[in-house]
Amino acid sequence: MSGEVLEADLRDAARMLVDRGRLRAEAEPELYRAAVKGQAALAGLFRSELGWTFEVLEVAQLVRLHKRRVDVPGNRGPSVARGGGRPVLLSQEALVLVCLVCEQLWRRPRLSVRELMQALAQVCAEEAASGGLPRVQWVAGEGTSKQEARRHRQNLVDALQVLEAEGSVEADSDLERVVVDEDADLVVTASRDRLAARFSSLSPALLGLDALPPQEHAAALSTASLLDPAAPEPDQAASVEERRLQALRRLVDDPGVDPFDEQTPGTAYLHTLAGRERGLALLAGLGLGVTVRRDWWEVTDPSGLGTAMDFPNGRRMERQAALALLAHLSERDRAGSVVQVGDVVGLLEEVRAVMPNWAAGHKAQLPALARAAIGELAAARLLVPVVGETEQWQATPGVHLWRVRVAHAARGAAGPEPGGAFGAETGEGEM
Repeated sequence: MSGEVLEADLRDAARMLVDRGRLRAEAEPELYRAAVKGQAALAGLFRSELGWTFEVLEVAQLVRLHKRRVDVPGNRGPSVARGGGRPVLLSQEALVLVCLVCEQLWRRPRLSVRELMQALAQVCAEEAASGGLPRVQWVAGEGTSKQEARRHRQNLVDALQVLEAEGSVEADSDLERVVVDEDADLVVTASRDRLAARFSSLSPALLGLDALPPQEHAAALSTASLLDPAAPEPDQAASVEERRLQALRRLVDDPGVDPFDEQTPGTAYLHTLAGRERGLALLAGLGLGVTVRRDWWEVTDPSGLGTAMDFPNGRRMERQAALALLAHLSERDRAGSVVQVGDVVGLLEEVRAVMPNWAAGHKAQLPALARAAIGELAAARLLVPVVGETEQWQATPGVHLWRVRVAHAARGAAGPEPGGAFGAETGEGEM
């Protein structure tokens, strides 16, 4: 890795920027001040190692990292937590509304929700006939049920909550009121400086996205300049620089990386001496932990600052079910095996046969618990979806790095606590 090693406070700021893409003065004052003070070092690191743009917007009291990836992770994105539950990804309609809300608030930074709804409904109605935008109906009426109207309001609230969480907008009351009461009204105020900082790509109009098929949009949006090709020709091999950026971006952005997952002939970049050393140096410079196998790189953040993932910690039943599945997959012959929901249900039934008190409240809902367990391991990149198949996942070599211990109740004692049956530890290296 070129350049000097980052100081401790800058490493913390860098990891949080990689995870969230922004630091706000009011939310993370110490990290914000450290990033502003050390902006030259951070900008140099992100530019030279990852090809990402680091930006300090002191007027907006915001530090921004503009991340670009051609291989965009399909299971991550803007999410909201409803009713204190786990965060869920925004729906397609909610993502569209995020963009439309930003457009309206850029024009008028202070709007009531009713005014915002009226403006959004008008914009959507103009293009709904051609399929350009979804048609939205905020209140029940002819052709719109109460349930459908509530779903539209929920999508709008999801969009506003994402913008509120990132500090771009502020509401003067609880946004959830809009979902339950169609007559509720409140005022939303936006920061135009922070709205402007949301753009991480070149103008979609200049990139000509309308003329490109959807599968090429990510490549076009990730280009650094209009002179860069949106995507290489099918018979054109990626350059060493492109391979380096793709591999290092995965290392800092994903919990697990397959070093052989390159669509180019020849030796994988992370298997070259230079690639391995550069990857290890970058992760060490950011303060990240890594365990390396020939076929897998497992990356973790011991501080928790640079990741929203807390696996395997926690005593939720979904996490316990995930550990039961991981215990099964970590056996020597399980890597690469295909996992289906029915298989996991059968496994959970076997666990309950040994420990009847475990997951007693989920006895009639084992398929839902199985899907939740699969989701936990997929978020940790211990399972990946099988390409071209639905409801099928494949175990990655990362499962070999874990050892799961099942704590059975002592003979004659009461059954195990619902959340305390499983414990996990790494099998190779520190995680």
